Amino acid sequence: MSSPLVAIIGRPNVGKSTLFNRLTGTRKAIVGDEPGITRDRMFGEVEWRSRFFRLVDTGGIVPDDEAIIPANIFKQASFAIAECEAIVWVVDSRAGVTPLDEELAVLLRNTGKPVFIAANKAESRRVEDEAAEFHQFGFELTPISAEHGNGVGDLLDGIYDVLEFEEEVQAATAPDIKLAIIGRPNVGKSSLLNKLLGEERVIVSPIAGTTRDAIDTHLTADGDDFTLIDTAGIRRKGKTTEMAEKLSVIMARKSLERADVALLVIDAVEGVTNLDANIAGYAVDSGCSVIIVVNKWDAVAEKVTNTIYEFERSLRNAMKFLDWAPIVTASALTGQRVSKILPLVKQAYLARNERIQTSRLNRFFEDAISQPKGGAPATGKTGVSRLKVQFITQAGIRPPLFILFTSGGKAGAKLHFSYLRYVENKMREEFEFFATPIRIVERHKEKRKSSS
Repeated sequence: MSSPLVAIIGRPNVGKSTLFNRLTGTRKAIVGDEPGITRDRMFGEVEWRSRFFRLVDTGGIVPDDEAIIPANIFKQASFAIAECEAIVWVVDSRAGVTPLDEELAVLLRNTGKPVFIAANKAESRRVEDEAAEFHQFGFELTPISAEHGNGVGDLLDGIYDVLEFEEEVQAATAPDIKLAIIGRPNVGKSSLLNKLLGEERVIVSPIAGTTRDAIDTHLTADGDDFTLIDTAGIRRKGKTTEMAEKLSVIMARKSLERADVALLVIDAVEGVTNLDANIAGYAVDSGCSVIIVVNKWDAVAEKVTNTIYEFERSLRNAMKFLDWAPIVTASALTGQRVSKILPLVKQAYLARNERIQTSRLNRFFEDAISQPKGGAPATGKTGVSRLKVQFITQAGIRPPLFILFTSGGKAGAKLHFSYLRYVENKMREEFEFFATPIRIVERHKEKRKSSS
């Protein structure tokens, strides 16, 4: 069995995400004064007394609210309650018992699971004493301050005592393939994630920007383990007004920094935009392998034979720097071609981790990298120059990094970008590096001055 799961539950704005960050020792959950920032389930891991358990943070529950976002939050919280072994019910000590707390008490009592009341914001003795009124619900009560850490150890001791831990086993050595799903708002990122998972693991709605946190979800498919990162729709900074959305832009870009592969989701109906190209640039800058998923392909009106070719032509023109990224036309709604995506992700992951044998790289250098008479073209402060490319070596992976060693030329001369592009194209012809950026840097060997 896997490590036990504990759910954090509570009404909006009582400090659930602050407690989640405190217990997991991370800043994964967005925290702020604005209620309702957390909408999807957020998973993390907690270590206590040399044991580990999983923790899930949920959005603020409003049981009788039928508006689309609160209703979906309640649905996600219900999933968490059904799956967990114990519940941490976070309440606001300063506000005291509210009618919504009384509703939640009934809901939690009917689960039959161990419930721990974390009476938050109890930074003073007076507030601690006032928190005692929550004893009326009949659950174990611990006054805490999630912000300062007061009482958290006592809360963890209580949780530890009711959980059943499995015997420690040797961890698997193969790492997860980290897959970030990126794109501008409302292109269907969460819908695509749900289709890949085969369940509604994150909220899906027609409201742009519904996903605000970066949600990590684990998936095993055909023997391969994936960590899927669903990110907030990325907007230009100038058009991002709400505090939570500004933070989600930062978190989305951070998720790219830890991803192996990025699925760049584009709306087939709206077509390629400048913002799509900007987001693709973020992925390339972070060194991710990239697969372009053209979503909502089923909704493209009056498709004719050449539709895909025309769309690909416009996409390639808008993203010339991404000409090595494969394109998949799909529909997260119908599932059309979604099954093709994960095998491509695996192929890209293998490509970004590939090390070329030195002998094979030397052979490639001799056979494929041609240099015009006088050396490769170069530029510098003194104008056009020529450099001799001596050899090439691989210096790293994830993504593949190659160093071209050069000599000669005028002071400050560097290989011309057109020649570096030529080398990259030749390398892709030989080694492919499927869906993966290649880094090529130059290292110049200065001519030694003879001593007199």
